[in-house]
Amino acid sequence: MNMRSDVKASAGTSSLDECEVRLVDPARVDTVKASLPAAEVVDELADGVFGLLADANRLRLLMSLLEGGELCVCDLAASAGMGESATSHALRLLRAHRVVKVRRAGRMAYYSLCDGHVRLLLDVALEHVRHAS
Repeated sequence: MNMRSDVKASAGTSSLDECEVRLVDPARVDTVKASLPAAEVVDELADGVFGLLADANRLRLLMSLLEGGELCVCDLAASAGMGESATSHALRLLRAHRVVKVRRAGRMAYYSLCDGHVRLLLDVALEHVRHAS
């Protein structure tokens, strides 16, 4: 490990949130910074994917699709314990962000998770919560 001499001057009080050494490994910091996604990508993750998952009703719908596969709006609403109008509204938002997809059969619309990435994201999140409990 490469130690730098940029040590913060201590005035007798220390905060747990502040590092005493400004950079311990500047080369590693540079490597990490260079590998981070663009700010727009991080914003899309925060506002898009994770923002969508932050709503309990939308998450219930996604969990229903995770377990039930392809479901129509009325079956999704019943599975998630929601009204059909609220379910349709949530599905429009999820579809706009490419989290779910729709298949139409006549007047019926059947929804499913958009791809394996969404399924993986939900599986990992569930496993994390179960493991942390």
